[in-house]
Amino acid sequence: MTERSPALQILAVYGTRPEAIKMAPVVAALQRRPETFAVRACATGQHREMLDQAQDLLGLRPDLDLRLMRHDQTLNGLTAAAVAAMDEVLAAESPDWLLVQGDTTTAMAASLAAFHRRVRVGHVEAGLRTGDLGRPFPEEANRRVIDLLATCLFAPTGRARQALLAEGHAAERIHVVGNTVIDALRAMSAGLGGPPPARPEVLITVHRRESFGAPLREVFAALRELAESFPEVDWVYPVHRNPNVQGPAHEILGGLPNLHLHDPFDYRELVRRLMRCRFVLTDSGGLQEEAPAFGKPVLVLRETTERPEGVEVGVARLVGTCRERIVAEASRLLTSEAAWQAMARAVNPYGDGCAGERIAAILGGEPWTPFAPTLP
Repeated sequence: MTERSPALQILAVYGTRPEAIKMAPVVAALQRRPETFAVRACATGQHREMLDQAQDLLGLRPDLDLRLMRHDQTLNGLTAAAVAAMDEVLAAESPDWLLVQGDTTTAMAASLAAFHRRVRVGHVEAGLRTGDLGRPFPEEANRRVIDLLATCLFAPTGRARQALLAEGHAAERIHVVGNTVIDALRAMSAGLGGPPPARPEVLITVHRRESFGAPLREVFAALRELAESFPEVDWVYPVHRNPNVQGPAHEILGGLPNLHLHDPFDYRELVRRLMRCRFVLTDSGGLQEEAPAFGKPVLVLRETTERPEGVEVGVARLVGTCRERIVAEASRLLTSEAAWQAMARAVNPYGDGCAGERIAAILGGEPWTPFAPTLP
């Protein structure tokens, strides 16, 4: 009788809400193969309240919670704490694989700790690049470090694969699987229908570190001008809890009857608002990937994006942080049906809802088919 091989020990690490959302489909796919994988989840707590909300909604239960969040924590302080804490976890758990997602300080620090322990790293969402280490900051540097250290590079798109090949990564380490956020989005949006809003809505998210200060104030000035110019439109803005965002947001945007400043939405409410909005104004990477799934045009409030596929197929447009350009592009989508229709195509170059299953198949040595988007 042939003895069965022991299950691969997988440690999945995440620290922020976006990481949890994008890692949950991978964990679920691995857990559906208990004969192949023994999965443990570790939360660093890089973001606390928003992370807890996401875990509850996604049914993601961490086996380990490092609770690293501190008030006014610096990037270096967080990095040092995360590397030290992850070193202890890796010593105790001895996993065969460490899985990280994206480009956060949690993902970079965990990957470095695993490299020092000679634990193989799998990078979910590998190969995203802007080519500018300062935009986004510190994420562009984080993702390059992770890809350098990783054994398995789970690229979401063919463009991400090409970026990795151009940097000299071996082709056999790169696997085009789609983005797991589309897996999560499909699961969360099921049954979230309902009547359209009584008035047109525009969904706004702005929070990137590199925009703090003058660029952020320029964006908020544009939003105020738009809200005053289009009083028949509801401008919906769940404001990030960072005081660098909260302060100027309430100072510049407060008191407008049709610009609604909310506490951060949980993931279900964010998806519901995304499904019903007219279009999206955002500097978020995740929303650039999610909005096209519902045919929602995206105006990207950044100078560069590591997700250019949406721009290339016409469902997203880079508008930067210049007040005049933001106002002009948003106004065009509100006043020209043809302009809106040209971008409002349910075309998603980022995923098909099967990325988690592909990653599990690759780690388990099963047959799989690379992701290839269906585009016009």
